[in-house]
Amino acid sequence: MARTNFDQLLEAGCHFGHLKRKWNPAMAPYIFMERNGIHIIDLHKTVVKIDEAADALKQIAKSGKKVLFVATKKQAKDIVAEKATSVNMPYVIERWPGGMLTNFPTIRKAVKKMANIDKLMADGTFSNLSKREILQISRQRAKLEKNLGSIADLTRLPSALFVVDVLKENIAVREANRLGIPVFAIVDTNSDPNNIDFMIPANDDAKDSIEVIMNACCAAIAEGLEERKAEKADEKAAKEQAEEADEAKPRRTRKARKQEETAEAEAEVEAPAEEEEEAPAAE
Repeated sequence: MARTNFDQLLEAGCHFGHLKRKWNPAMAPYIFMERNGIHIIDLHKTVVKIDEAADALKQIAKSGKKVLFVATKKQAKDIVAEKATSVNMPYVIERWPGGMLTNFPTIRKAVKKMANIDKLMADGTFSNLSKREILQISRQRAKLEKNLGSIADLTRLPSALFVVDVLKENIAVREANRLGIPVFAIVDTNSDPNNIDFMIPANDDAKDSIEVIMNACCAAIAEGLEERKAEKADEKAAKEQAEEADEAKPRRTRKARKQEETAEAEAEVEAPAEEEEEAPAAE
């Protein structure tokens, strides 16, 4: 079953591309027609591409891996932050820090610095500092939180990147390509889809368009997380049953051994009695 449909995408305005003079010829297979100098995207192909991307995202989430969402344009910031948070995935909605993927250890040091500042605040060390130092550290903490707060839990490189507007986030896409990280992206008619592993041809400027696609993709991620949770619960139950069976097995063995020992003892008691009865008959 398709995660979206033609009418839903049409209502959200996903079909509106850019002006003809701004188009990228690589997007020709996904353009339905031109109207009033604006390219119209073929939404039938968009539906198929959304399903492909959603299925792949579901498998990534099911395997317990992380997807990093990237959208620094004004229209997409709030939507991406809300949807990524709902599925507990990291996101970047402020300036993309150059080298975030290719120089990941340095980014992790900045995140740890933020954690150290929090620790200083918690243990009362701040009370021994001057007002000027407290102000400087507080400003530094606020800046780090703004740029890196959403990736504080990202302890290793993400397994995939989801990008809104590949032209604006071209640095992030290049870093992911360099490291072999698969890229999912909403690609408009003015963008190049060749470096994108799972491209979704659609309007990347309208809020409604971005939201309807994010809803479908995040719903797939949520499904993957639920399936992973169910599998873990089944594995735990199976493990507990196996442990119970192992514990019960020795008990049955001991009981059987005791029965065997009792039977042997009774046999030994009965055997001499029979010999005594046979002895007088021999005389």
